[in-house]
Amino acid sequence: MTTEQILVTAMFGSFMVLLLLGFPVAWALAGVGFAFAALGFVMVEFFQSDIWFTWGGTIGVLDRRVYGIISNELMVALPMFIFMGIMLDRSGIAERLMDSLVKLFGGLRGGYAVTVVIVGVLLAASTGIIGASVVLLGMLSIGPMLKARYNKGLTVGTACSVGTLGILIPPSIMLVLMADRLGTPEASVGRLFMGALLPGIMLGAMYIGYILLRSYIQRDFAPAPRDRPQVTARLLLDVALAVIPPLALIIAVLGSIFTGFATTTEASAVGAAGALLLALAYRRLDFATLKNSLYQTSLTTGFIFAIFIGATVFASVLRGLGGDDVVRDAITGLPFDETGIVLTILAIVFLLGFFLDWVEITLIILPLVAPVVFALGVDPVWFAILFAICLQTSFLTPPVGFALFYIKGVCPPTITTLDIYKGTAPYVALQLLGLMLVFWMPQLATYLPAEVYGGR
Repeated sequence: MTTEQILVTAMFGSFMVLLLLGFPVAWALAGVGFAFAALGFVMVEFFQSDIWFTWGGTIGVLDRRVYGIISNELMVALPMFIFMGIMLDRSGIAERLMDSLVKLFGGLRGGYAVTVVIVGVLLAASTGIIGASVVLLGMLSIGPMLKARYNKGLTVGTACSVGTLGILIPPSIMLVLMADRLGTPEASVGRLFMGALLPGIMLGAMYIGYILLRSYIQRDFAPAPRDRPQVTARLLLDVALAVIPPLALIIAVLGSIFTGFATTTEASAVGAAGALLLALAYRRLDFATLKNSLYQTSLTTGFIFAIFIGATVFASVLRGLGGDDVVRDAITGLPFDETGIVLTILAIVFLLGFFLDWVEITLIILPLVAPVVFALGVDPVWFAILFAICLQTSFLTPPVGFALFYIKGVCPPTITTLDIYKGTAPYVALQLLGLMLVFWMPQLATYLPAEVYGGR
């Protein structure tokens, strides 16, 4: 191995060790970056090493890089979308949707679980905050589903897995970050939002298909209720009144982006204002709610930007040590064609998801592999959506699957961690199946962006 390969491998290895020891992600990224910057400086200045490294070209320009992150107009959309999600969580929309849709689908085998999926998809398209969605769905559905004698694994697995759709279905903060890191017009936020729409809906449909199929094959898996509710005009009106407000907000946000009427940042402000109005209309808006929502928004935004700055330090030093060349040579040196290279990258990302959060993978790994893949002629939107679907599984794979921790916090004592793992396993398999469908049918990700944006 060359000196550059050893240093790059040691950087990633050191970062993983610090994570396993429990160090905060942002501090681990920045700390490893500064440590290896100092090592590179010493090797060049005192040991006349042949590695290419300059302190001024890496750490020396860090202030400008950080300022570039903070002053990036696109990043304003992050706190806006986060606030939109948190405020909608407190507006009571989910409770209204759940109450009305349970009456509509309650007569089906697995009808309650189907309702959770539908509510989860609507929440995903209107909030995108994974922790809030998983906890809210768990609190609303686990008790009633267990009371209806649903399988414990299905009960927790559905709430946990559906809650993660918010990271994929637009408006998604992950797609905003990915667009920023890719930095190419061919993978703008609007294109990624449009590209993720069909795969996100497809995953929701696959969840519903799995629930219905298994419920009818395995009769005690999700039994139908003894007293089946009657579908009346009044019930359909209640469902419409519950669905229309979040649907209107989704259309206002995404429609303004897709039509070009507003930029992503402007649309995020529309979403935040719309969430405030809905909370006010449902009489859920008071000073305490607004204060808590702003606090949670600041906390989440600060967490993401801390990792962003740490990843900037890490990536700058990594590039200064020749990391780009090492990664490019490693990828192009694989004995595969473009298809095999993309599959290999996705497999690595899936495995990294067992140990790293999506933020770290997006900020560190994506900028390293994307330029190499794009140089091979791979469609940027297609690759980004494949990457995003793969990252979604990181919420459900132990030991660092955050959705597993979220759902455990609202589970009754009768549900064990093993029940959660068993319950989410079929949904992880469905996500991987969805990933393969998008891989073999790229049109699922590229058709809508091409229709809406064309060659622009």
